[in-house]
Amino acid sequence: MRDPVELEIFKSLFHSIAEEMGAALRRTAFSPNIKERRDYSCAVFDGAGEVVAMGDHMPVHLGSMPMSVRAAVETLTLNAGDVAILNDPFCGGTHLPDITLVAPVFLGSQSKRAWKPAFYVASRAHHADVGGTYAGSMGICREIYQEGIRIPPIKLIAGDKLQDDVFRLLLNNVRTPEEREGDLNAQIAACHTGSARLLEITERYGLARVQRVMDELQDYSEKLMRAFLSKVPHGGYEAEDFLDDDGAGSGPVRIAVALTFQAATARKPLVTVDFTGSSPQVAGSINAVDAITFSACFYAFRCLLQEDVPAAAGLMRPVRMIAPAGTVVNARPPAAVAGGNVETSQRIVDVLLRALAKAMPDRVPAGSSGTMNNLTIGGIDERTGEPFAYYETIAGGMGARPDRAGVSGVHTHMTNSLNTPAEALEYAYPLRVTEYSLRKNSGGAGKFRGGDGIVREVELLADSEVTLLADRRSRGPYGLRGGSDGAAGRTEVIHRDGTSETLPGKTSVRLKKGDRVRIESPGGGGLG
Repeated sequence: MRDPVELEIFKSLFHSIAEEMGAALRRTAFSPNIKERRDYSCAVFDGAGEVVAMGDHMPVHLGSMPMSVRAAVETLTLNAGDVAILNDPFCGGTHLPDITLVAPVFLGSQSKRAWKPAFYVASRAHHADVGGTYAGSMGICREIYQEGIRIPPIKLIAGDKLQDDVFRLLLNNVRTPEEREGDLNAQIAACHTGSARLLEITERYGLARVQRVMDELQDYSEKLMRAFLSKVPHGGYEAEDFLDDDGAGSGPVRIAVALTFQAATARKPLVTVDFTGSSPQVAGSINAVDAITFSACFYAFRCLLQEDVPAAAGLMRPVRMIAPAGTVVNARPPAAVAGGNVETSQRIVDVLLRALAKAMPDRVPAGSSGTMNNLTIGGIDERTGEPFAYYETIAGGMGARPDRAGVSGVHTHMTNSLNTPAEALEYAYPLRVTEYSLRKNSGGAGKFRGGDGIVREVELLADSEVTLLADRRSRGPYGLRGGSDGAAGRTEVIHRDGTSETLPGKTSVRLKKGDRVRIESPGGGGLG
């Protein structure tokens, strides 16, 4: 590392580019899911496709986005003015609603044909509907073909020209084409913003200097991770946890991990993360692809470092991951995977942190909510006569920390989004929020209490299909060191005639105008 001041300046520059990309996406998007909930991510990559900087966005997106960039680069020849699009979970994606755009960045002096891109930028956003069996594309399916339109790496823009036939094909397969068009255009704008800023700093500092600092950032991030891992007591640490079920008749579904920390050796892994022993892939839609499992590992180890450490690819060089193919943590096609991104990713983090708590008890919190409580509602909006598709994740309780209580009503771990404000939800959809409060005393007891979950009750103002993809219904988030588990989640339908019924965590039902859906999210585990 030649100049630490220079390195810090460029680290902040690259991070600010990813953040500005996210701001451009959020401000120009159409859907409340992106505008209000901020269910998107942006990142900057070097010319080799290695991530250099990520915005402070969605962890489940960011750790896996390099696989999307790699798939686009390996599949396509990206020239100046091109933008690739993909969402295929088995080719760099995560699940079908997460659509990724990848754009190469060429310098003005480069020949379009003779040079490779100097950089890449990428934007990913969760689209509230991408077709498939269920409105919102987050239902209980048995194969990926039921989950929505599957997009391999293809060019959405070629030579600065939008490929109208590709665009029409995509929009013809979704329930809300106008909203999808607006959100895709917002992602294109985000990529243009990132490209423009990279060209500006390259013009100011020179390509050679920028690329040198990018390489140094990779080495620096690796050095910081190695320094941290070398302090962890050597040995093996194991943990397991379970998803309630797969929504298709199987359960509970086991996630197991064995961490092995070994002595430092140059250019060799300091820790092996082995998911051998996890359940085979299942019939329901909670299978995770390897990109998701890698993303969860990236997040868990990144959390153990200081906040100002660059979120670059070098962080994972000292970490070796083993995820056996054909298991729920590395599913093979045509497995259904919608819930792997949102539910299984959370349980993978829970298991990783539970194992790490044995090695570093003073650094790791108790189990947090452990579910994103995915709620999708779709139907025909009587105000317009047009289809609508509403999607959101609902926060829960954070696990108690080693020195203080957990936070209540917050999105934790692999989701870094927000709940849709009641005003925005009611304006955009035929829905009414009838209760939005903390779920009192749902956090686990202990020396430090877990955070409380949330009560979110929504009334339907039109006949609708309601789909829930959630977990932690049969067992609550775990406590640590004698702390109590947090309360398990619960979902209830209150019909307009006053009768009510409890729904399973993974289900889809057709409800009438005037019915209400009430979700009580899990509280965090207690500690001590």
